[in-house]
Amino acid sequence: MHKSPIIMLGGLHIDLSIVLMLLVTCTIVFVLALLATRNLSVENPGKLQNFLEWAIEFVQGLISSTMDLKKGKPFLSLGMALIMFLFVGNLLGLPLGIVTDYHDAEHAKVFGKEIVSVTKELDKLHAEAGTVNTGSHEEAEVGVAWWKSPTADPAVAMGLAVMIFLMTHFVGMTRNTKNYFKHYFEPYPFFFPINLIEQVSKLLTHGMRLFGNIFAGEVLISVILKLAALGVGGWIASVLGLIVWQGFSIFIGTIQAFIFVMLTMVYFSQMLETHDEH
Repeated sequence: MHKSPIIMLGGLHIDLSIVLMLLVTCTIVFVLALLATRNLSVENPGKLQNFLEWAIEFVQGLISSTMDLKKGKPFLSLGMALIMFLFVGNLLGLPLGIVTDYHDAEHAKVFGKEIVSVTKELDKLHAEAGTVNTGSHEEAEVGVAWWKSPTADPAVAMGLAVMIFLMTHFVGMTRNTKNYFKHYFEPYPFFFPINLIEQVSKLLTHGMRLFGNIFAGEVLISVILKLAALGVGGWIASVLGLIVWQGFSIFIGTIQAFIFVMLTMVYFSQMLETHDEH
C-alpha cells in the first residue's frame, strides 16, 4: 500500500491527498451545477439541465418515500449536494492514480513542509535493512498516493456522518422538542442506555459503511494492477480484472451515494415524524 502525504501543520496531521481530492470533488460538482443552470430553458433544455432536473426529482422521490414532502422540502438542497458530492467523490479514484516515489528524506517536502509519513517510513526501512549506520540509503523507496476517492478515507466518511448526525439531532431538538427527548425513555425509562447506543450505532454505520465499501474497492484495484508484474498471463488477467472490477466499482460507488442520502432522509424523518404525538 502507498503512503498518504501527511504533513504537520499547527500540531495537526494534515493529509494533503484528502485536501486535494476534496477540492477536486467540490470543483467538479460546482462546474457541473454551473453548466447545468447557465442557460435554463423550458422549451429546449440542454442535456445537463435534463440531468440536473432528473437528479432533483430523484432526491424528491427519496424524501417523499421517507417523510411528508412538505416537511422534507427544506432538505432538498442538502440531499442534492450530498448525492452529487458522493457520486463524484466515490468514482474519482477509479480512472487514474498519481503516485510519487521518494528515496531520500531530504526531498520528501511539499511547500517546504516535511512529509512526515514518508520520512518515518524511510527511517523504518533503513533501520530494518540495517543501512542506517552504513549510509547506504539508495534501496529504500516509499510511494505516496496523491489521487484517490476522498470517501475512501475514514476521516471524510465519518466527518460527513457526524455532520448529518448533528443536523438531525438539532432538527429533532428544535422542531420536535418534547417527543425528541421523550423517545429516549420509551417504552420504559430503563431503555435509556439502549436508545443512546442505538444513536451511536447509527452514526458509526452511516460513516463506516461508506468508507468500507469505497476503500475496499480501491484496495482491490491496486491488487489487480500488481498482477501485471507476473508476466504476460498476469498482464492479461490484470487488464481483464481491471475492466470488470472498475465497472462493478461504478455500481458500488453509485449505490453507496444513494444509500448514504437515503439514510440521511430516514434519520431526518425519524426525528420529525416517528415520535410525533398522533
